[in-house]
Amino acid sequence: MRDTDQDHGEVPAGPAGPFEGGWAETELRPPLAPGAAYAAKRRAALSERFPGERIVVPSGGLKVRSNDFDHTFRPHSAFVHLTADQGTRAVPDSVLVFEPTGRGHEVTLFTRPRSPRDGGPDGTEFHRDRRHGEFWVGRRRTLAETAEELGVEAAARDALERALRENAPTRVLRGEDAHVDALIPPAPEADAELGAFLSESRLVKDDWEVGQMRVAVDCTVAGFHDVVGELRHATRLARGERWIEGTFNRLARLGGYGLGFETIAAAGAHACVLHWQRNDGPVRDGDLLLLDAGVEADSFYTGDITRTLPVGGRFTDVQRRVYDLVFAAQSAGIAALRPGARYGAFHDAAMRVIAEGLDAWGLRPYGSTASTSPSELYRRYTVCGSGHMLGLDCHDCSGAREETYPGGALEAGHVLTVEPGLYFQPDDLTVPEELRGIGVRIEDDFLITADGAVCLSSDLPRGADEVEEWMASLR
Repeated sequence: MRDTDQDHGEVPAGPAGPFEGGWAETELRPPLAPGAAYAAKRRAALSERFPGERIVVPSGGLKVRSNDFDHTFRPHSAFVHLTADQGTRAVPDSVLVFEPTGRGHEVTLFTRPRSPRDGGPDGTEFHRDRRHGEFWVGRRRTLAETAEELGVEAAARDALERALRENAPTRVLRGEDAHVDALIPPAPEADAELGAFLSESRLVKDDWEVGQMRVAVDCTVAGFHDVVGELRHATRLARGERWIEGTFNRLARLGGYGLGFETIAAAGAHACVLHWQRNDGPVRDGDLLLLDAGVEADSFYTGDITRTLPVGGRFTDVQRRVYDLVFAAQSAGIAALRPGARYGAFHDAAMRVIAEGLDAWGLRPYGSTASTSPSELYRRYTVCGSGHMLGLDCHDCSGAREETYPGGALEAGHVLTVEPGLYFQPDDLTVPEELRGIGVRIEDDFLITADGAVCLSSDLPRGADEVEEWMASLR
């Protein structure tokens, strides 16, 4: 059955007809959501940071994929951090409002309640509204269920405009809800300060977040095991990269909410494209496969791991030479991880190894001179940085101030990746022909602790010999 109504707005009230009456009472008593107690502490920290001001944090809404179909909803990470809402439970167009009081703030989650069946103004939504109706997209929580599950007062989204009428200095997480943006006059400096705080507050993970990162990374590791088991079949297909992508993506949906980012399944020279996501090429025996992928847990925390695998199970001599250099660079970067270290220290350590290795091979890009800065000298072959913060976003905390991240220091509770790479483009005449078309990246996820760093993805082998042994055991 298809709805012919193309309107994305509210469905007008109409006669219930055959849908009127006869519905059982199905009110639920959900337990407090995992992580809700930690989210309450984060809300308290936000309240303390901006006393006397109204704070508005929207979840964001649905985005049209094609005509009358929407993309899967994924709320804004700041909203998730402040509510601990989970996967399929999250409701589009929700808005978290901190209303200032003499004691701090009263916090209310304005959200779309369960489709009513009482014949009122929205009484036919449940069967007529293809975008929000229960018969079309599934059951939402009632307001009482939302309050019990998330531990925050809940009100109908329809009441939001009235709640925002009272004059108060207001900061808004902008760009997520056009209606909210239109209701509240912009305050660029104040809004930017709020955005930075929301981003920086995610830098240090609490115990619950660390647990969720372990869940996401463990599931990601399982996806890599599945892929290695399917490599032989992928070589028989014209678009074997799609088979690899689908293998990992299936595990992501089974073990979590889905993908933290679109899977990169890059075989052969495609590995030289940093964000290759077309995944439409063959996977040939004798080539390398660069797989960069991450599972997003039901809590929306994501893993991010890369392995570069010899499709046939063994590296050629030249492939191993490149792989070993990237492995040595990653190992140097890992050794630089410790609390108090400058954030960029791990990248610098990795790049020193890359530079020394490429110098030993006699490789210097065209245009390099004695005055070329070390950070720019090998950009032709390394292109980008060697890691990033990880959490609710794959590239987490990107709205933080420069002096906090990336210009700050590592702290216990930070989670980040270390992922140096070498990418020799297939048409690059500055490198020997045997290197052209080889791309290698190795990426793991790390938790900074009081005395160093723990590799969350340590169940995946890193060294070339260990990779070959692992692949042989799964073929």
